[in-house]
Amino acid sequence: MSANSKTPVSAAAARIDPSADVTGATIGAGSSVWHLAQVREGAEVGQNCVIGRGVYIGSGVTVDDGCKIQNYALVYEPARLERGVFVGPAVVFTNDTYPRAVNPDGSPKSASDWTPVGVTVRQGASIGARATCVAPVVIGRWATVAAGAVVTRDVPDFALVAGVPARRIGWVGPAGLPLEYRDQVWVCPRTGARFIESEGALKEETRA
Repeated sequence: MSANSKTPVSAAAARIDPSADVTGATIGAGSSVWHLAQVREGAEVGQNCVIGRGVYIGSGVTVDDGCKIQNYALVYEPARLERGVFVGPAVVFTNDTYPRAVNPDGSPKSASDWTPVGVTVRQGASIGARATCVAPVVIGRWATVAAGAVVTRDVPDFALVAGVPARRIGWVGPAGLPLEYRDQVWVCPRTGARFIESEGALKEETRA
């Protein structure tokens, strides 16, 4: 189904490929929706986003400005992606804690038989290729989820997590590189930004 002409878009014209299905969604200025992507009714995509080939974005999902969602990622409602989030190829955000196709009596489950739960991804975080985030979880600011990881619990800000289930294996800064431990602080090797670790959390160092 082609992009519907009634799809709300900003005056600065988002690019929507003719093969994409974006009926009833809001697409911000400067954003691109590529081949065979589906953005469902009520979804909101901000400005300067990239929605790759074959991506699915569910009804009511919110994608803030500057996000990049790579090919064939599945973002089920009611997920929320904050500004500048990266979602790698074939990532899955689930929305059903106890999935079943039928009820105990054998009748097909309908929308009234379950309550969707969403994944929240905070500003600047990155989700690696083929990772699965099992709702409800929160991925913290500037965190990185390694490719193929299965996230079953909240990820702290700046955490680098990997594995099945995902566990923290390090810290990363906004530049995306693993932080290095020097003189009792964590330091970004690219920017020199400094971070303090306390009780399993990392915070940017404040200077007087």
